[in-house]
This record gives sequence, C-alpha cells and structure tokens, in this order.
Amino acid sequence: MDSLLGTLKGVVDALGATVLLPIIIFVIALVLGARPGRAFRAGLTIGIAFIGINLVLGLMLTTLGGVAQAIVTNTGMQRDIVDVGWPSAAAIAFGSSVGLWVIPIGILVNVVLLFSGLTRTLNVDVWNFWHFAFVGSLVVAATGSLGYGLIAAALMAALSLVLADWTAKGVQRFYGVPGVSVPHLASAQIVPLAIVLNWVMDRIPGINRIRIDTETVHRRLGVFGEPIVLGLVIGLVLGLVAYAGSADAGTVITKSLQTGMSLAAVMLLLPRMVKILMEGLIPVSEAAREFVQKRAGDREIHVGLDSAILIGHPAAIASSLILVPIAILLSLVLPGNRIILFADLAVIPFVVAMTAPIVNGNVFRMVVIGTVTLILGFYVGMALSPLMTATAASSGFAMPANAAGITSVVDGFLYIPYVVIEAATGLGLLGLALVFVAIAALLLAVRARPAAFERIAGGDEPAVDLPVERPVAPRPVRP
Repeated sequence: MDSLLGTLKGVVDALGATVLLPIIIFVIALVLGARPGRAFRAGLTIGIAFIGINLVLGLMLTTLGGVAQAIVTNTGMQRDIVDVGWPSAAAIAFGSSVGLWVIPIGILVNVVLLFSGLTRTLNVDVWNFWHFAFVGSLVVAATGSLGYGLIAAALMAALSLVLADWTAKGVQRFYGVPGVSVPHLASAQIVPLAIVLNWVMDRIPGINRIRIDTETVHRRLGVFGEPIVLGLVIGLVLGLVAYAGSADAGTVITKSLQTGMSLAAVMLLLPRMVKILMEGLIPVSEAAREFVQKRAGDREIHVGLDSAILIGHPAAIASSLILVPIAILLSLVLPGNRIILFADLAVIPFVVAMTAPIVNGNVFRMVVIGTVTLILGFYVGMALSPLMTATAASSGFAMPANAAGITSVVDGFLYIPYVVIEAATGLGLLGLALVFVAIAALLLAVRARPAAFERIAGGDEPAVDLPVERPVAPRPVRP
C-alpha cells in the first residue's frame, strides 16, 4: 500500500499542476458526459492557460524578488528565521509522512461530502492538496502521531470545501468566473478575518467613506488610471524605493523602468491568461450542470480551482504590490520579529485575492486587511517555525546557511494551521474533535442560511471593474 501511495505521489510531483490538471479535467469532463473531442480541448486549453499564468507569475516573482532583495540589502536587515517560499513548503509537505497519504485522503473527503450533498465543490486542484499535508505534517511534528496528522489533513480538506462553497457566489460575481469556486486553503482562510475587518471599517467614521478602486481611478484619471499604467507607476515607485542609494543614478533609473515595465506587463497579461482558462472551463461547467440536473434537479456544482485564476484582477495586483513594501517595513518594526521575508513576497496576491469580493474591489480596504493579516502572520510564523524546521529536516530539506529556522508566508503565516496544531498539541484527539465540530458547525450554518453567508462574502454586490473588461453585473433581486 505504501509503495502504491509513494508511486502516486511521485507521479503527481513529476507531472506538476500544468500536466496533471489537464488530465484530471479531461477525465472529469468525460465522466460528466462531454464529447471526447470537446473534453480533450477543454483540458488542453486549461493546461495552456495555467502555463501562461505561471509564466506571468514567474515574471512577477523575479521582479518582486529583485526588489525585495535590494530593500533588504539597503536596510541591512538581519534575522535568523528565513522565508524559504511556498515551493519549499510544498516540497516539505509532500515529502513528509502525511504527504504520502494526502491525495487519497483529499479525494475521499471530497467524494464523500459532494455525493452526500453536504458540499457543492468538485475540487480538481489536486496539486494544492499539499496545503492539507502541510498542516498534517506539522501536527505530526508537534505530537509524534501520524494518525493525528492524517486526521488534521482530512479536516483541512473538508474546511477548504466549506470555505469554497461559502465564497463561490462572491468569487463568481466579482471575478466573472461562472461555475467556479476556490478551495485553495491559503487564499480562503482570510475570508472570516476579512468579513470582520470590513464590518469594523463600515462603522468607523471617515474610514467608511474611503473608496479606492480601479474603476474609480480609471474614471478620474482616464488613460493614466488604466491597469497597465497603474502597474507601471507602482513598479517605478517600488524600483526607486529599492534601488535608490545603492547604485549610480543611471542604474537606479534603468532598474526602476525595468521594474515598472515588468509589472505593467503583469497587469495586462494575467487577466488575458485567466480568460483563456475560462474558455477551457466553460465546456466542463456546462457538462457538470447538465450531469447534476439529470440526477439532482437544480443542485449546483462548482468546479474547484487554484486561486491563480483570481490574481489577474487589477484590484488584487494593485493591493498586493502596495503590500510588498508594507510587509518589508513590518519585518523591520514589529516588536520581537525574527523573520526575514524574501521568497514569498510575490505570493501576497494569493493571500489577499479573496478579500476583493467582500470589499467590492476597494483597494484601500484590501491593503488594510492584508496588513492586519501580515502582522498576525509574523507572530504565527515565529510560533510555527520550529515545527516547520523539524519537518523540513525529516523530509531531507537543505537548511539555508546561518538560519536558525525557516518559514513561508504560504502556509507558515496562516492562523488556521496554528489553531489546529495548538488544539492537537494541547488536547490531543479531543482538540481535533473540537476542530471537527467547528467545521461541521460552519458547514451547517452555511447550508441553513446560504443567502446571508453569501451576502457577507460579497455574493450580492454589483461588481466594480473596468468597463472595457467586463460589463457590470446587475444587483440580483432577493426575496
């Protein structure tokens, strides 16, 4: 059995998301009744779109990585816990004892909840099951129990589906992705915090009147408010902040212009790649809808995808680029901080993207929520670093030189793993049972009052977007 699971995990690791996802989409589309030719083209198109998205994200990672390194060098920052980035965290998670089991566990949880009618998301994003393995592997490191780790991974798989169902209408409405939900735990975990902070900002005089969104900027500034120009301006500012004082004026100007052009390209190309992805997803969504209607009437099924489909929106990119220097500043000024950020600065769009439907694209509020999330994340990261470091050592991960520990923004900064690990460490099986009860209570609450939960997650607000990209959706009439 272990040999079979090891082979399965090896295949997933070898193929990667861009090859594995088209195969899964093709098979699912066939099962749902799509014609073979259409199913094949849908899978191929989605795979190509994700390759394009990854290429653009690679450009953003390289650009922001250079900016971050320059800022760190200029400030002379020295910390003993190193941000090794999500690829390292994923490798550590899949290389752990829980990683061996996480794919069958994730699929089993999805099948049971979906076919029992408790959830509506069909999670095809198998690659990102590593998030469940990450939590489970840290539970194993904390408790020494593989059983506890496997239970924790299963609970995270269930929670991701509940959060995906809760936020599906908001994601579909704001981002224009019909039939899709996002069970990406690293992105969905911010939703409860964002709802609370948005509610608080609604009740603070002055703050509740501040609205900065891409549509308003575009309307007031014309061509200078378009996403590509915003990307250029933000890139120029980041470049000047990063490189000023570290080289001669000509080098600073050159690097700043390169940064600006790269981020302008990201602002233009990411939305185009997402449109290609949606072109491939439409046949699958139609087949899923027909399949379900034949067997379950009007029951709706969402196709669960990576949150990479969200981060091409100008509000997600703009707020994330503003949060990069804020994150570096926080690492300098937060009391007791031992973490130096680097590798995961460019994944901030994934962390904040699902706040956009809740605040209806208000970049100001997205930055505030993102800042609070990062502040909390630094302290969570320090608390989880010893466990992540121990797990990395057991997985054969090579530690950075002169580092006492490692972390990552995804998933080392997230409060949900911290809560689960604390519950398992402090109360053992009872703690995990309490986590199960909390997830079940959330699931039942979402099912009992779907309209109310969808509303606070941004499911019924008119979309704020650039008119040239997408028509504004009318406010739906509710009874």
